[in-house]
Parts: sequence; C-alpha cells; structure tokens
Amino acid sequence: MIYDSVIIGHISKDFNIDHEDKLVEVCGGAVIYSSASAYALGHKVAAVTKISKDDNERLSAFTIPNEDIFVRYGERSTSIRNKYFTADKEKRECLCLSHGDAFELSDIDGIEGKIYHIAGLIYGDYADGIIEACAQKGAVAVDVQGYLRHADKSGGKMYFEDWAAKKEMLPYIAYLKTDAAEAEILTGTSDRSESARILYSWGAKEILITHNTEVLAFDGEKIYTCPIKARNLSGRTGRGDTTFAAYINERLNCDIESALLTATATVSLKMETPGAFRGTREDVENYIREFY
Repeated sequence: MIYDSVIIGHISKDFNIDHEDKLVEVCGGAVIYSSASAYALGHKVAAVTKISKDDNERLSAFTIPNEDIFVRYGERSTSIRNKYFTADKEKRECLCLSHGDAFELSDIDGIEGKIYHIAGLIYGDYADGIIEACAQKGAVAVDVQGYLRHADKSGGKMYFEDWAAKKEMLPYIAYLKTDAAEAEILTGTSDRSESARILYSWGAKEILITHNTEVLAFDGEKIYTCPIKARNLSGRTGRGDTTFAAYINERLNCDIESALLTATATVSLKMETPGAFRGTREDVENYIREFY
C-alpha cells in the first residue's frame, strides 16, 4: 500500500495549564493532530510513532484506523507541561518532562507514502539522515518546530534557536511549515511574506506560515493567504499541525488556493472544539459555504 502521507512523530502527554491555572491532561502531539485532519478529509494516512511499552494507552488518542498506526518502542515517551498566560493561548511557557527516543531510518522501513511528513516536537526527535532518506522515497514535508524547539538538558525548559543546518536541509523539503514566530527566527524578519520568499530562496519548494489571523502559502511565484474564521479558541492546541496536514494532503489533488482554503477552514472549525479534529469533509465544506 502507498499512503497519501506517512506522518512520523511522537505522541506527547501534555499537562496544559490555562491562564486561570486550570489543569487539563491530554495526549496530543503533531502526529495526533496531523493524522486526524488528513484522515477526516478522506486521505489515507499512516502514523509512525514511538513510545515506551508502558504508555500504550496513548494510542487511543488517534482517530485513524488501528491498522494505519505503526508503533515503535523505546525507553521513553514524550511529555510536556504547557503553561498559557493569555486566553488566546498565544503566549506560553513549555517544560519538557520527558523526551522520547529519536526516530531512526529503520522505523519507517517498508512504509510507503507519497509524502513523508516529519511532525516533530523537540530538537532531537529524529536521527541524522531522516530528511535526506525520505526525500529519496517521496515528497518531504517538515514542520520546523521539531528543529527549532530545544529542551534544556538540566531542567527541561524549552526554548527556540535557529536551525543550524537549515540551508543544507531545505533543498530536500517539498513542503515547509512554520508559524510566524518560527519564521522570524529562521529568517530574521517579522514580515511573513518576506520570510516565505527567503525560505524559498534557500531551497524549500512550498512554504506554509501559520498565524492567529491567517495562513500564508508561497510557491516561489505568488503569495496566497486565507483568513482564520474560528468563532472561539477552545481548541487552539494543534492549530498548525491540523493546518499543515490538511494542506499537504489536499495538494496531492488540488491547486494551492483550493488546498489553502480547505486547510484553513478545517483548522478554523477544529479550533472551536478541544482535541484532534473529528469532523468530516462535509462538515468542512459546509463551513466554507457558511463563512467563506
């Protein structure tokens, strides 16, 4: 079987504390949110994840069929504490409580996809050579968070720093996703359109930049934007992951403008409910008709 996309990433048990100091424990991570949105839109996706054998209950967070979940076992699973300081969840402090074992090339042996989606959470999630190897098998999609967000080895405090290998790696990447803050770290400019142009000039073929007001796409020729229309932010967590997976899977069959509209509508609808997206393509199409 050849999947539309193979999503490779850790499940994280998140301890989320909101601006009113209310704690919610949830299993999330890019691999959960990404696989959910792509699957909901009708795409055949595989999820490759790595956990400790003691943490099999985390697999229940997936919305995709069990036969499409490929579990690899390691010594550790990933857990993150997120403290949010504002109601819109735009400002937060993150603490890595436990960092899962790195994905190796052997973890994706025998799993074929049109797109290989590197859905990382923390620097060190992937062994060297993963991006280059996946580029030999299909199109590579990278969420840059997994290469910019680091965890302090002594206390676990998480921080961002530039990706030292970005100019070496970007030519292998068909789809690159950043948020607005990450784009500024990578390029040195807060202008999202300019950031996209710089990232394209360094070799990435198609760039997606998420922001709390809109999603921007760039293919080297034209800047496309689509506004986020969410009526509330109760499901803010997983915004970028939901958007990116929806976009790249739609791009297998659609032009940029259509894929961007579907992806942005999907995340707008998802943001109105906590957790991974559990709607359908029909729900998204109805949302587009009503709000776009």
